[in-house]
Amino acid sequence: MEFETVIGLEVHAQLKTATKIFCNCTTAFGNPPNTNTCPVCLGMPGVLPVLNKKVVEYAMKMALATDCQIGPVNQFARKNYFYPDLPKGYQISQFDLPIAEHGSVEIEVDGKTRRIGLTRIHMEEDAGKLIHDEREPKSYVDLNRTGTPLIEIVSEPDIRSPEEAAAYLKKIHAILRYLDICDGNMQEGSFRCDANISLRPAGQEELGTRTELKNMNSFRNVQRALEYEERRQRDILLDGGKVIQQTLLWDPDKNESSAMRSKEEAHDYRYFPDPDLVPVVISAEWIAQIKSTMPELPDERKTRFMSEFDLPEYDAIIITSDRELADYFEAALKLYPNAKKLSNWIMTEMIRALKDEDKEIGSCPVTPENLAGLLNMVEKGTISGKIAKTVFQEMMTSGKDPATIVKEKNLVQMSDEGDILKVVREILAANPTQVEQFKGGQTKVLGFFVGQLMQKTKGRANPQMANELFNQELNK
Repeated sequence: MEFETVIGLEVHAQLKTATKIFCNCTTAFGNPPNTNTCPVCLGMPGVLPVLNKKVVEYAMKMALATDCQIGPVNQFARKNYFYPDLPKGYQISQFDLPIAEHGSVEIEVDGKTRRIGLTRIHMEEDAGKLIHDEREPKSYVDLNRTGTPLIEIVSEPDIRSPEEAAAYLKKIHAILRYLDICDGNMQEGSFRCDANISLRPAGQEELGTRTELKNMNSFRNVQRALEYEERRQRDILLDGGKVIQQTLLWDPDKNESSAMRSKEEAHDYRYFPDPDLVPVVISAEWIAQIKSTMPELPDERKTRFMSEFDLPEYDAIIITSDRELADYFEAALKLYPNAKKLSNWIMTEMIRALKDEDKEIGSCPVTPENLAGLLNMVEKGTISGKIAKTVFQEMMTSGKDPATIVKEKNLVQMSDEGDILKVVREILAANPTQVEQFKGGQTKVLGFFVGQLMQKTKGRANPQMANELFNQELNK
């Protein structure tokens, strides 16, 4: 039997406001436990929440970026549940009147473009955090995160594979970063995802029984967790069993999920309008004001890079997938105006080096000016492309500019014909067998000669001149 996978994602994005959603406590990460707190976010009796206007504006930006309809009136509600890290016994969220609904984003997987619908975007406060002691059966409560502003972005069940889910998440992540309303740090919990997945017989309209996956802190883990759950549900259905609706906790170390609790429905939370907060009224003028501050978004930037810089679509997608990477590219391009060669270096040498050192482009020791300087040195023939890679590694380590490194290590390319010709003749004299092979028609042996020359000159010889001189001597 063939099954169709149906996935819907709920993304929680922590907003980059200086203070919390309903009080003046800082949202700074990493402070000692329970120091970013006050009577409001601790839920003390008699306190009243006051809405942070910046939270509403950030939510409106995300709504506009995803073509959502912003409601003229939205309302906060109390979502009631009891957990040690929720001091009030309820979470202030939004239910039947969210700030935005009915949007979409486009994703591309395997060369095919699909539009994924967004059900809603709503504002809410975050809960605290439980810290479990591995040495003894104790848990500690840190309420620093309580009251931190979130937007929850809920997709339609339009996603049809774990690969599409990862692509969708990356697109949402990129949009948030371009808008500069969320830092997107998954390790710190600034960008979190819950995934609902079900299977149904191919061609059936009715959705199957879904499960919800939690505790996924990377794009790769989301994809792995969904692949695992897809296989698990398929095996159950093929064996004639029934999938149980429940919440599952993903264990990335064991590469498997485990049951956490039965899946809640909306009525389990007993939503009702928060009596301490008035409805939020959003005028057309306010929307227009926010729209005027919107930056260029990933898809727009990709299109511009293709038309303005003549970049291939693949290069444009990679370069614009991260706002800081795209900014870096444009800054370097002003000083080295060969877009294709620049994108090749960024997509190979730079991204690989950053990955090896577990760094983001924002903390890269090689500045756009220094990368452009390095590539200009190759363009002018000051150093070879091979030497440039060695210089780049030193730049990544020391942060020095390329001219300084080339001077300190005496890496200037040998371009004097007489000097190179001397080495060419020495190599030919030392390898008579290979010379006879070349003259007998085995022209591939030329690569051996050039390799010997590069070894003798420590990669400094001009490779084009070396090829010409070897051909000249061998064809006498």
